[in-house]
Amino acid sequence: MSSYPDRSAATCHDRELEVIADRPRASVGAWYEMFPRSQGPTPGRHGTFKDCLDRLPDIARMGFDVLYLPPIHPIGVSFRKGRNNSLEAAPDDPGSPWAIGNEHGGHKAIEPALGTIDDFRSFVAAAREHGIEIALDYALQCSPEHPYVRQHPEWFHRRTDGSIKYAENPPKKYQDIYPLNFYCRDREALWEELKSIVLFWMAEGVRIFRVDNPHTKPIAFWAWLIREVQAVAPDVIFLAEAFTRPKVMQALAKVGFTQSYTYFTWRNFKDELIAYFTELTRTEVAEYLRGHLFTNTPDILPPILQDGGRPAFKLRLALAATLSSLYGIYSGYELIENTPIPGTEEYLNSEKYEIPIRDWDAAGNMKAYITRINQIRRENPALGEYRNLEFYETDSDSVLFYGKRSADGRNTVWVAVNLDPFETHEAHLRLPLDGVGVDAQDRIQTHELITDQRQIWRGPIHTIRLDPAREPAAIFRVLPFTKAAFPELY
Repeated sequence: MSSYPDRSAATCHDRELEVIADRPRASVGAWYEMFPRSQGPTPGRHGTFKDCLDRLPDIARMGFDVLYLPPIHPIGVSFRKGRNNSLEAAPDDPGSPWAIGNEHGGHKAIEPALGTIDDFRSFVAAAREHGIEIALDYALQCSPEHPYVRQHPEWFHRRTDGSIKYAENPPKKYQDIYPLNFYCRDREALWEELKSIVLFWMAEGVRIFRVDNPHTKPIAFWAWLIREVQAVAPDVIFLAEAFTRPKVMQALAKVGFTQSYTYFTWRNFKDELIAYFTELTRTEVAEYLRGHLFTNTPDILPPILQDGGRPAFKLRLALAATLSSLYGIYSGYELIENTPIPGTEEYLNSEKYEIPIRDWDAAGNMKAYITRINQIRRENPALGEYRNLEFYETDSDSVLFYGKRSADGRNTVWVAVNLDPFETHEAHLRLPLDGVGVDAQDRIQTHELITDQRQIWRGPIHTIRLDPAREPAAIFRVLPFTKAAFPELY
């Protein structure tokens, strides 16, 4: 049969299909986002890359393997935003890092207050020694002082009076930012220049780029850019920060983005979590989109974190770290920072517009909890896989029960999370015993990995009680408790 197959009824597809194999970091990772300028120890002083060196051991100990930096480039002066996004900036206000460019350069330059290119190289090398990879922000917009504005005014949108249009997202106005015109008459030169930015930072050791608002740029541009870059460096990873319509997010993933932000930040209840993550991991969407779950961002302090306090921070971290193989937090999460501008999802005194100084070991921090969750992820291969998520039955609308099993079948993890940060909830869990190869009368050993407690369970139903003030989540490593598995106990 192998030597002489019958091809008489065979059909051929009209083209060869391409298979793309990404490196492991594309599908599994724990990200930590921080502003380099906020890492200094002295109030009123701009942090430097040398200051960032002192943070690396702490970030590594917590178990993060990707450190993402918002833009590190020179910041514009005209219409610079003041504290809390005010239109009037004080003389010492640093401005938003996303308003890129001034007399010191643009996207290929470093903000002088951070240090030099040699300082950046030393920082990247030191991070690598700690097992951490650096991800940079790729934000394609310019301040009025960006060199492109003077050298290539034809690359921007212009009004009828000839002035350059600033960015708007009604009712918000961003006078400190000029968006690029991707279909200007000099399109080819513009696109090549934008590609050269990626190549420049690749030469400095960067292989991960978090792309700012890709949905506001042409999808055709991203298809071209990603193909051009990965043709010479297949290991480069692109993360799409696209909080937009589902079809647009999916279109960006289809043209080559390696990872994508998701709606996780706004999914809080059991039914919506099940529906959303079933779509992400168990349908055809999983063929082209990898969901990256951020608990929070500099732009998004969700209501559950504003109101739910420490229990909410713990349960949202547990969800993000176990529902997907890719997740991240924005610095300050470990300190339970949750003060908003009233009526918004914006942080009060946001470090997008000022330079805070933090005590990273302040009383009440949850660094130990984060460290334990990341350790659990590393020790359990099932949590490093993306498409193996399954949801199981409970009789409580407030308790989510789900699990993952590694591809080789040797590692099984079950997770139960109380989604209510205010009240204790009890639930009967219907155990998926067939997934661990036992029947209803067999015993299983469960090792609760957060508290390090072991139990023997028997039967298809187990009752669990989750107090959010103590432990809102339970993560179980599951083993069959049989004579074959543990002969020494019989």
